Amino acid sequence: MSPFTTQVRAALPDDAARATLAGRVWRPDLAGPSVVVIRDGNALDISKQFPTMRDLCETQDPAAALRAADGETIGTADALLTNTSVEARDPARPWLLAPLDLQAIKAAGVTFAISMLERVIEERARGDINAAGTIRQEVTRLVGDDLGKLKPGSPEAMHLKQVLIEQGAWSQYLEVGIGADAEIFTKSQPMASVGTGMDAGIHPNSSWNNPEPEVVLAVSSQGRIVGATLGNDVNLRDVEGRSALLLGKAKDNNASCAIGPFLRFFDGGFSLDDIRSTTVTLRVEGPEGFVLEGSSSIAKISRDPADLVAQMVNTHHRYPDGAVLFLGTMFAPVQDRDTPGQGFTHKYGDIVTIAAPKLGRLVNRIMPTDQCEAWTFGPGALMRNLAGRGLLT
Repeated sequence: MSPFTTQVRAALPDDAARATLAGRVWRPDLAGPSVVVIRDGNALDISKQFPTMRDLCETQDPAAALRAADGETIGTADALLTNTSVEARDPARPWLLAPLDLQAIKAAGVTFAISMLERVIEERARGDINAAGTIRQEVTRLVGDDLGKLKPGSPEAMHLKQVLIEQGAWSQYLEVGIGADAEIFTKSQPMASVGTGMDAGIHPNSSWNNPEPEVVLAVSSQGRIVGATLGNDVNLRDVEGRSALLLGKAKDNNASCAIGPFLRFFDGGFSLDDIRSTTVTLRVEGPEGFVLEGSSSIAKISRDPADLVAQMVNTHHRYPDGAVLFLGTMFAPVQDRDTPGQGFTHKYGDIVTIAAPKLGRLVNRIMPTDQCEAWTFGPGALMRNLAGRGLLT
């Protein structure tokens, strides 16, 4: 068994026996996906009660609904995860997908001080990795590197804004980083994200890019936060650095959004407060032996997760099928990989592991976007498949 497959198998949270976990599985025998609950080490297909993950998230109490649900056992969680690895997959057996379907996929940007500074550096470098080191020193000199205690939109933040404007150091990234309005953008399309064990895509035209490890919240159409999972908001730093108007091109490419492994619903033993204190770790293992590691805590976020959700869904902006929200990256890798002063960028074959004790491990291999599995099964195909299985009423 390859090291990649071994890591994919280790997807469950540390307290999985107590966790309320749901996922989505591709069933070759049905030529379509099913919603599953993980219970006692097994995966149970509960699609007759919840044809979509959207339906489950829209219930008043998804955790209670999962505990009461019953269905067909399609195998052990371990067997399912083993077959999820792209290196070990038997296409005749089920494998895990990203744990969402019809929900909008949104992301909050510049919600941590370190990522805010890196965005300013990208902007000033105009996508040139060679200029980043010198600019990083200058930006840190002007702004500092400890903005975590600065409340966005506060009088203190607005004073800092004025000072930076006077020094010619203001940036559109600082505007959303310490201003009143958060950056909320569309990361990907419903059903376009990849799950754990799958290839994640980097556009071959990019020469400066990185993973963005994040916590992802599941939000109902009414704005209730019902659960959480992990995500990789893969970013092309050179593309976004050339112009913020290229954000869509930098963020939304084939297989460039990874989410998983499972959606953990809030219950008596897991809540938003657990998310607020979550530490997320990142590990990148390169094919040449390079290893990068980092970690950070959601406690360092500049905007509370509930505030970000309220800025995403409200009376002015609705999501009838709910949404998921990336909370922003906590770790911007700058460790030199090849040439001193040029920092980090991906190489094809990199294995990226994003982990949190209560959310599990999301593991993906980095490949060119045109070599990742093409996205062909969208909402229309899902509706036709569910109708053919008699699951739509």
